[in-house]
Amino acid sequence: MNVWVAGARPRTLPAAVVPVLVGTATAAGAGDGIIWWRAGAAMVVALAIQVATNYVNDYADGQRGTDDRRVGPVRLVGGGLATAAQVKRAAVAAALVAVVAGLALTAAVGPELLVVGAASLAAGYLYTGGPVPYGYYGFGEVFVFAFFGVVATVGSAYVQLEEVRGLAVAASLPVGSVATALLVVNNLRDIPTDATSGKRTLAVRMGDGPTRVLYVSLVIAAFAAVPVLALRRPWALLAVVALPLLVAPVRRVAAGATGGDLVPVLADTGRLQLVYGGLLAAGLGLSA
Repeated sequence: MNVWVAGARPRTLPAAVVPVLVGTATAAGAGDGIIWWRAGAAMVVALAIQVATNYVNDYADGQRGTDDRRVGPVRLVGGGLATAAQVKRAAVAAALVAVVAGLALTAAVGPELLVVGAASLAAGYLYTGGPVPYGYYGFGEVFVFAFFGVVATVGSAYVQLEEVRGLAVAASLPVGSVATALLVVNNLRDIPTDATSGKRTLAVRMGDGPTRVLYVSLVIAAFAAVPVLALRRPWALLAVVALPLLVAPVRRVAAGATGGDLVPVLADTGRLQLVYGGLLAAGLGLSA
Protein backbone atom coordinates (compact mmCIF):
# COMPACT_ATOMS: atom_id res chain seq x y z
CA MET A 1 0.00 0.00 0.00
CA ASN A 2 1.22 3.52 -0.80
CA VAL A 3 2.60 5.13 2.36
CA TRP A 4 0.43 8.23 1.92
CA VAL A 5 -2.70 6.13 1.63
CA ALA A 6 -1.63 4.16 4.70
CA GLY A 7 -0.83 7.43 6.52
CA ALA A 8 -4.36 8.66 5.81
CA ARG A 9 -5.52 5.67 7.92
CA PRO A 10 -8.23 4.30 5.62
CA ARG A 11 -9.62 2.08 8.39
CA THR A 12 -10.80 5.24 10.15
CA LEU A 13 -12.69 6.58 7.14
CA PRO A 14 -16.00 4.86 7.96
CA ALA A 15 -16.22 7.47 10.72
CA ALA A 16 -16.61 10.06 7.94
CA VAL A 17 -18.74 8.02 5.53
CA VAL A 18 -21.39 6.73 7.94
CA PRO A 19 -22.73 10.03 9.32
CA VAL A 20 -23.17 11.41 5.80
CA LEU A 21 -25.07 8.29 4.71
CA VAL A 22 -27.28 8.28 7.78
CA GLY A 23 -27.88 12.03 7.84
CA THR A 24 -28.78 12.07 4.16
CA ALA A 25 -31.13 9.10 4.65
CA THR A 26 -33.04 10.91 7.39
CA ALA A 27 -33.80 13.63 4.85
CA ALA A 28 -35.32 11.14 2.39
CA GLY A 29 -39.01 11.66 1.80
CA ALA A 30 -38.92 15.24 3.05
CA GLY A 31 -38.77 18.48 1.12
CA ASP A 32 -37.96 18.08 -2.58
CA GLY A 33 -36.11 14.79 -2.12
CA ILE A 34 -32.40 14.13 -1.97
CA ILE A 35 -30.20 16.65 -3.75
CA TRP A 36 -27.44 14.28 -4.77
CA TRP A 37 -24.69 16.74 -5.54
CA ARG A 38 -25.07 18.16 -2.03
CA ALA A 39 -24.82 14.67 -0.58
CA GLY A 40 -21.65 14.10 -2.62
CA ALA A 41 -20.15 17.40 -1.52
CA ALA A 42 -20.95 16.62 2.12
CA MET A 43 -19.18 13.27 1.73
CA VAL A 44 -16.11 14.99 0.27
CA VAL A 45 -16.04 17.46 3.18
CA ALA A 46 -16.33 14.71 5.79
CA LEU A 47 -13.67 12.51 4.21
CA ALA A 48 -11.27 15.39 3.64
CA ILE A 49 -11.60 16.60 7.24
CA GLN A 50 -11.00 13.04 8.49
CA VAL A 51 -7.88 12.66 6.34
CA ALA A 52 -6.61 16.11 7.31
CA THR A 53 -7.13 15.27 10.99
CA ASN A 54 -5.24 12.00 10.57
CA TYR A 55 -2.30 13.74 8.92
CA VAL A 56 -2.25 16.45 11.60
CA ASN A 57 -2.27 13.69 14.23
CA ASP A 58 0.65 11.98 12.50
CA TYR A 59 2.55 15.28 12.22
CA ALA A 60 1.92 16.44 15.80
CA ASP A 61 2.53 13.08 17.48
CA GLY A 62 5.64 12.57 15.36
CA GLN A 63 7.00 15.96 16.37
CA ARG A 64 6.37 15.24 20.06
CA GLY A 65 7.83 11.73 19.87
CA THR A 66 4.54 10.12 20.89
CA ASP A 67 4.68 7.72 17.92
CA ASP A 68 8.24 6.52 18.53
CA ARG A 69 7.05 3.22 20.05
CA ARG A 70 3.53 3.10 18.64
CA VAL A 71 1.85 -0.27 18.00
CA GLY A 72 -0.51 -0.50 15.07
CA PRO A 73 -0.98 1.28 11.73
CA VAL A 74 1.92 3.00 9.97
CA ARG A 75 3.00 6.44 11.17
CA LEU A 76 4.67 8.60 8.56
CA VAL A 77 6.73 10.91 10.76
CA GLY A 78 7.28 8.52 13.66
CA GLY A 79 8.19 5.71 11.26
CA GLY A 80 10.59 7.86 9.26
CA LEU A 81 8.56 7.41 6.06
CA ALA A 82 8.07 11.14 5.46
CA THR A 83 9.29 14.37 6.94
CA ALA A 84 7.15 16.45 9.27
CA ALA A 85 7.00 19.20 6.63
CA GLN A 86 5.69 16.77 3.99
CA VAL A 87 2.96 15.47 6.30
CA LYS A 88 2.01 19.03 7.25
CA ARG A 89 1.59 19.89 3.56
CA ALA A 90 -0.57 16.79 3.06
CA ALA A 91 -2.80 17.89 5.95
CA VAL A 92 -3.16 21.36 4.45
CA ALA A 93 -4.00 19.88 1.03
CA ALA A 94 -6.73 17.69 2.51
CA ALA A 95 -8.12 20.66 4.45
CA LEU A 96 -8.24 22.72 1.25
CA VAL A 97 -10.28 20.00 -0.46
CA ALA A 98 -12.75 20.23 2.43
CA VAL A 99 -12.84 24.02 2.12
CA VAL A 100 -13.58 23.96 -1.63
CA ALA A 101 -16.44 21.44 -1.27
CA GLY A 102 -17.70 23.27 1.80
CA LEU A 103 -17.80 26.60 -0.03
CA ALA A 104 -19.92 25.03 -2.77
CA LEU A 105 -22.41 23.89 -0.14
CA THR A 106 -22.28 27.27 1.56
CA ALA A 107 -23.19 29.01 -1.70
CA ALA A 108 -26.21 26.72 -2.09
CA VAL A 109 -27.40 26.50 1.52
CA GLY A 110 -26.21 29.50 3.50
CA PRO A 111 -23.36 31.15 5.42
CA GLU A 112 -24.14 29.22 8.61
CA LEU A 113 -22.20 26.34 7.08
CA LEU A 114 -19.04 28.44 7.27
CA VAL A 115 -19.26 28.37 11.06
CA VAL A 116 -19.80 24.60 11.14
CA GLY A 117 -16.98 23.96 8.69
CA ALA A 118 -14.54 26.25 10.48
CA ALA A 119 -15.36 24.64 13.83
CA SER A 120 -14.88 21.16 12.37
CA LEU A 121 -11.50 21.99 10.86
CA ALA A 122 -10.37 23.72 14.05
CA ALA A 123 -11.45 20.77 16.16
CA GLY A 124 -9.56 18.38 13.89
CA TYR A 125 -6.39 20.45 14.14
CA LEU A 126 -6.57 21.13 17.88
CA TYR A 127 -7.11 17.43 18.67
CA THR A 128 -3.34 16.87 18.64
CA GLY A 129 -2.06 20.16 17.19
CA GLY A 130 -1.52 23.55 18.75
CA PRO A 131 -0.03 24.44 22.13
CA VAL A 132 -2.72 22.65 24.20
CA PRO A 133 -3.98 19.62 22.21
CA TYR A 134 -7.18 18.44 23.86
CA GLY A 135 -6.59 14.86 22.70
CA TYR A 136 -3.68 14.81 25.16
CA TYR A 137 -6.00 15.68 28.04
CA GLY A 138 -8.75 13.12 27.63
CA PHE A 139 -11.26 15.02 25.46
CA GLY A 140 -10.77 13.15 22.18
CA GLU A 141 -13.87 11.04 22.64
CA VAL A 142 -15.98 14.18 23.13
CA PHE A 143 -14.64 15.54 19.83
CA VAL A 144 -15.39 12.34 17.93
CA PHE A 145 -18.91 11.98 19.33
CA ALA A 146 -19.70 15.63 18.67
CA PHE A 147 -18.20 16.05 15.21
CA PHE A 148 -18.29 12.55 13.67
CA GLY A 149 -21.62 11.84 15.32
CA VAL A 150 -23.89 14.81 15.89
CA VAL A 151 -22.40 17.53 13.66
CA ALA A 152 -21.70 15.36 10.61
CA THR A 153 -25.04 13.51 10.73
CA VAL A 154 -27.24 16.51 11.46
CA GLY A 155 -25.18 18.63 9.06
CA SER A 156 -25.68 16.12 6.23
CA ALA A 157 -29.42 16.27 6.77
CA TYR A 158 -29.31 20.07 7.05
CA VAL A 159 -27.70 20.57 3.64
CA GLN A 160 -30.68 18.70 2.19
CA LEU A 161 -33.55 20.23 4.19
CA GLU A 162 -31.99 23.51 5.39
CA GLU A 163 -33.37 22.89 8.88
CA VAL A 164 -32.55 20.71 11.87
CA ARG A 165 -34.97 17.86 12.47
CA GLY A 166 -35.37 15.58 15.46
CA LEU A 167 -34.88 12.37 13.49
CA ALA A 168 -31.43 13.49 12.33
CA VAL A 169 -30.46 14.38 15.89
CA ALA A 170 -31.72 11.02 17.19
CA ALA A 171 -29.90 9.09 14.45
CA SER A 172 -26.68 10.99 15.17
CA LEU A 173 -26.40 9.50 18.66
CA PRO A 174 -25.79 5.84 17.71
CA VAL A 175 -23.58 7.01 14.84
CA GLY A 176 -21.51 8.94 17.36
CA SER A 177 -21.41 5.97 19.72
CA VAL A 178 -19.81 3.62 17.20
CA ALA A 179 -17.38 6.31 15.98
CA THR A 180 -16.34 6.96 19.57
CA ALA A 181 -15.88 3.23 20.18
CA LEU A 182 -13.29 3.21 17.39
CA LEU A 183 -11.23 5.86 19.18
CA VAL A 184 -11.71 4.18 22.55
CA VAL A 185 -10.23 0.87 21.38
CA ASN A 186 -7.42 2.73 19.62
CA ASN A 187 -6.57 4.49 22.88
CA LEU A 188 -6.99 1.27 24.85
CA ARG A 189 -4.27 -0.29 22.69
CA ASP A 190 -2.00 2.70 23.23
CA ILE A 191 -2.34 3.06 27.01
CA PRO A 192 1.26 1.92 27.77
CA THR A 193 2.95 4.12 25.15
CA ASP A 194 0.66 7.11 25.73
CA ALA A 195 1.23 6.98 29.49
CA THR A 196 5.00 6.88 28.95
CA SER A 197 4.97 9.81 26.51
CA GLY A 198 2.70 11.97 28.67
CA LYS A 199 -0.38 11.72 26.43
CA ARG A 200 -3.23 11.66 28.97
CA THR A 201 -6.01 10.22 26.84
CA LEU A 202 -9.29 9.24 28.43
CA ALA A 203 -8.10 5.62 28.39
CA VAL A 204 -4.94 6.56 30.30
CA ARG A 205 -7.00 8.53 32.81
CA MET A 206 -9.66 5.84 33.28
CA GLY A 207 -7.38 2.84 33.19
CA ASP A 208 -7.59 -0.48 31.36
CA GLY A 209 -10.71 -2.02 32.90
CA PRO A 210 -13.08 0.96 32.72
CA THR A 211 -11.95 1.67 29.14
CA ARG A 212 -12.98 -1.83 28.13
CA VAL A 213 -16.37 -1.31 29.76
CA LEU A 214 -16.75 1.99 27.89
CA TYR A 215 -16.00 0.33 24.54
CA VAL A 216 -18.55 -2.44 25.07
CA SER A 217 -21.15 0.05 26.33
CA LEU A 218 -20.77 2.28 23.26
CA VAL A 219 -21.21 -0.47 20.67
CA ILE A 220 -24.15 -1.98 22.55
CA ALA A 221 -25.77 1.47 22.88
CA ALA A 222 -25.70 1.84 19.10
CA PHE A 223 -27.84 -1.27 18.68
CA ALA A 224 -30.09 -0.34 21.62
CA ALA A 225 -30.97 2.86 19.77
CA VAL A 226 -32.27 1.03 16.70
CA PRO A 227 -35.76 0.13 18.05
CA VAL A 228 -36.23 3.77 19.07
CA LEU A 229 -35.42 4.98 15.56
CA ALA A 230 -37.72 2.28 14.18
CA LEU A 231 -40.66 3.98 15.88
CA ARG A 232 -40.33 6.69 13.20
CA ARG A 233 -38.75 4.66 10.39
CA PRO A 234 -39.56 0.93 10.84
CA TRP A 235 -36.99 -0.31 8.33
CA ALA A 236 -34.27 1.10 10.57
CA LEU A 237 -34.41 -2.36 12.15
CA LEU A 238 -32.25 -3.50 9.22
CA ALA A 239 -29.27 -2.30 11.27
CA VAL A 240 -29.79 -5.25 13.63
CA VAL A 241 -28.49 -7.50 10.83
CA ALA A 242 -25.01 -6.16 11.71
CA LEU A 243 -25.27 -7.55 15.24
CA PRO A 244 -23.10 -10.66 14.56
CA LEU A 245 -20.21 -8.33 13.70
CA LEU A 246 -20.29 -7.18 17.30
CA VAL A 247 -19.30 -10.57 18.70
CA ALA A 248 -15.62 -10.82 17.74
CA PRO A 249 -14.44 -7.35 18.83
CA VAL A 250 -16.42 -7.41 22.08
CA ARG A 251 -15.10 -10.88 22.88
CA ARG A 252 -11.48 -9.79 22.32
CA VAL A 253 -11.87 -6.62 24.39
CA ALA A 254 -13.67 -8.45 27.20
CA ALA A 255 -11.01 -11.18 27.18
CA GLY A 256 -8.31 -8.61 27.91
CA ALA A 257 -6.52 -8.35 24.55
CA THR A 258 -3.69 -5.81 24.62
CA GLY A 259 -1.18 -4.18 22.27
CA GLY A 260 -0.98 -5.75 18.83
CA ASP A 261 -3.84 -8.12 19.69
CA LEU A 262 -6.16 -5.12 19.65
CA VAL A 263 -5.26 -4.17 16.06
CA PRO A 264 -7.82 -6.67 14.67
CA VAL A 265 -10.40 -5.11 17.00
CA LEU A 266 -9.82 -1.78 15.27
CA ALA A 267 -10.44 -3.41 11.89
CA ASP A 268 -13.51 -5.24 13.22
CA THR A 269 -14.92 -2.05 14.74
CA GLY A 270 -14.42 -0.15 11.50
CA ARG A 271 -16.19 -2.94 9.61
CA LEU A 272 -19.01 -2.94 12.18
CA GLN A 273 -19.34 0.82 11.85
CA LEU A 274 -19.56 0.71 8.06
CA VAL A 275 -22.03 -2.18 7.87
CA TYR A 276 -24.17 -0.93 10.75
CA GLY A 277 -24.22 2.59 9.33
CA GLY A 278 -24.95 1.41 5.80
CA LEU A 279 -27.84 -0.77 6.93
CA LEU A 280 -29.21 1.97 9.19
CA ALA A 281 -29.07 4.46 6.32
CA ALA A 282 -30.75 1.99 3.98
CA GLY A 283 -33.49 1.32 6.50
CA LEU A 284 -34.10 5.00 7.19
CA GLY A 285 -34.27 5.69 3.47
CA LEU A 286 -36.59 2.77 2.69
CA SER A 287 -39.05 3.86 5.38
CA ALA A 288 -39.34 7.43 4.10
